[in-house]
Amino acid sequence: MSLPRVGLHALGMLNALGSGVDAIVAALAAGHAPGMGRLAGLDGRGAERFAGRVLTPLEQAPPAALCAFDCRNNRLLLAALTQIEPAIHEARERFGADRIGVVLGTSTSGIAAAEAALAEQARSGAMPAAFAYQQMEIGTAAPFAAAVLGLRGPAYTVATACTSSAKACAAARRLLQLQLCDAVVAGGVDSLCALTLEGFAALESTSSTRSNPLSRNRCGINVGEGAAVFLMSREAAPVFLAGVGEASDAHHISAPDPQGAGAERALRAALADAGIDAQAISYVNLHATATVKNDAMEAHLMARVFPKGVPASGTKPLTGHLLGAAGATELGFAWLTLSRPDMALPRHVWDGEADSALPRLDLIETPRYLRSDAGPRYVMSNSFAFGGSNASLILGAGA
Repeated sequence: MSLPRVGLHALGMLNALGSGVDAIVAALAAGHAPGMGRLAGLDGRGAERFAGRVLTPLEQAPPAALCAFDCRNNRLLLAALTQIEPAIHEARERFGADRIGVVLGTSTSGIAAAEAALAEQARSGAMPAAFAYQQMEIGTAAPFAAAVLGLRGPAYTVATACTSSAKACAAARRLLQLQLCDAVVAGGVDSLCALTLEGFAALESTSSTRSNPLSRNRCGINVGEGAAVFLMSREAAPVFLAGVGEASDAHHISAPDPQGAGAERALRAALADAGIDAQAISYVNLHATATVKNDAMEAHLMARVFPKGVPASGTKPLTGHLLGAAGATELGFAWLTLSRPDMALPRHVWDGEADSALPRLDLIETPRYLRSDAGPRYVMSNSFAFGGSNASLILGAGA
């Protein structure tokens, strides 16, 4: 049985590049992220980390009835949702609130709010009155968004580390194909907090300068923050979610399987789901964390799945690693390449010093564009996470 096609109709996004698709497209073209830089330690002890921060003022607060959920993470989410609110409102009018779901990925939720509250308790002996436990619950992101938007369909949060929001988009497609929903708001959000900044530092996985993916000099990630949300439905759209592949290798709690067996299954499953071969893919947004082990695994994986090469780039030097929001953010970049034919493919920002131990990939270092004819075009976005969670998503247009 042929399953219905799922379209991606609207995108709201903010990160270290800027807020809104127009600002982000311009910053991608310039290869400049205003929010990337040194950040004073969030742990109260003055440690500095190189990170990606949203510079846009987050003045919008939840409505009074949801004030217990007010935290930076949910304000980032509100800022992204506001960008596509007209499309969501139109869908709610057309389908009804009961037929619209929300699936979001996160790994931090409002942990930063809890860190600040505990610090205040240590100073004064009491938790601040404004702190509520709901702010830091991982599972509240999607129910909070549903309440803000007045939606009553299925609403749940996915937390699978760095694949969270990629898997949220995959889950949203399933809800639509099974006709459990007529539209779904899907994506992810994560905010900077000491837990992730210091946690990755403790794992010796962070870089003190801008991350340098696939270079022989790579030495770790920059943590980032941001949000990216799509409105998805079965209605026709210029860009659709053509293929989904998910797999788990459970090799190690934090290190990827060196052979990338689970990651390869995810990529090949996505290609099979889309009904295309690797040569049909015109661009791949790499996971490319700039850690020694992840980049080695991914480079060999790409060489196996794309033996004839494919234009590719890793965009985390321009956003930081958004963890639970990374998958949706990078899928958003892929969506933009198909939605805006005049947009150059995202550059691979690095020092240009290839690692001789890795297969040489076709990294985008000068302006390149997808072909502009009316034929089918496909792009891929890959996400790999702690615990061996792997996800590959393929977007299509013109088919």
